Amino acid sequence: MLGPVILAASRSDRMRRLVSAAPVTKQVVDRFIPGETVDAIVPIIEEAVACGLELTMDVVGEDITTPEQAAAARDAYLELIGHLKRLGHGTKAEMSVKLSMFGQALENGHELALANVRPVVEAAAAIGTTVTLDAEDHTTLDSMFAIHEELRKDFPQTGCVIQSYLFRTEDDARRLAAAGSRVRLVKGAYKEPASVAYQDKADIDKAYVRVLRILMEGDGYPMVGSHDPRLVAIAQELAHRAGRKLDDYEFQMLYGIRSDEHHRLAAEGHRMRVYTAYGTDWYGYFMRRLAEKPANLLFFLRSMLTKG
Repeated sequence: MLGPVILAASRSDRMRRLVSAAPVTKQVVDRFIPGETVDAIVPIIEEAVACGLELTMDVVGEDITTPEQAAAARDAYLELIGHLKRLGHGTKAEMSVKLSMFGQALENGHELALANVRPVVEAAAAIGTTVTLDAEDHTTLDSMFAIHEELRKDFPQTGCVIQSYLFRTEDDARRLAAAGSRVRLVKGAYKEPASVAYQDKADIDKAYVRVLRILMEGDGYPMVGSHDPRLVAIAQELAHRAGRKLDDYEFQMLYGIRSDEHHRLAAEGHRMRVYTAYGTDWYGYFMRRLAEKPANLLFFLRSMLTKG
C-alpha cells in the first residue's frame, strides 16, 4: 500500500527538501492549498459563499517546537477571524485547528494548547462562528477530547473530529453523539499501528458506516467528511432513516477535490462545507492528501513527469 509509504515520507526532512524543490510542486500544491496568506484566500472565501457553500478554514502547519511558534499559530487564527469579521462571513466560515499547532507536544503541552486555543474559540464565537478540533494521531486524542470537553463548558458549539480507522472510535461516537455536539467523521490520514487501527480499506469503510449510523441516530450534529460517492449516498440514506432534515447534518469535502460534487450537493439543498487550508508550512498537509487517495498521487507524479 502506498499510503503508509507516503505518510512516512511526510516526516522525512530529505523528502521535504526534494518535493519542495521540484519545479512543478507549487502548481500541484495550489490545487489543494489556494494561498499562503489570508489576503490571498479572500477571493476563495468570497467565491465559495457566493455559490452557496460554507467553509472550514485551516492554517496549515504542525511542526511546532517552541512556545513562541505556538503563540504565532494562535495569532494567525485570530488574524483570520478578523478578516472574516470584516468580510461579514463569520456565519459562513468556521475554523479547523490542530492542537499540535498550539503547542500540544511541548512541555506542559496540554495546558499550553488549551491556553492558546481558547482565545481563538472566544473570538470565533464573537463573530457568530465556531472552531472544530482536528484529530491527529492516536497518541494525542485523549488530550484533544479533554480540551474539547473543557471548551464546550463555555462554548458548546465547539466541534471535534473522529476517525473511523481507529478501533476506539465507535465508543467515542456514542459518547459524543449528544445534544448540541458537532462531530466530523473522517476515515483518518495518519500512519497508525495495527494494534489501534484497521489497516484494510474495506474494514475502514465498514467502520465508517457503523460510526456514521451512531452519529445520525444520536442527538448531535454530524459532519460527514468524505469524498467517496458510496459513503455520501449512505449518509443521505442514514439521515433520511433517522428523520433528519437537510440542515440537521452537513457534508464536508476538501478544497480541490470533487469540486463539482460540492456544487451538486449545495444545489440539492444540503449544507456543503469546503475544508480550505492555507499557509506556508504546507508539506505535511499536502503529503496526507496524496496518501489518502491514489488519484491524488498519480496527479502529482504525472505533473512531475510532464512539467518537471
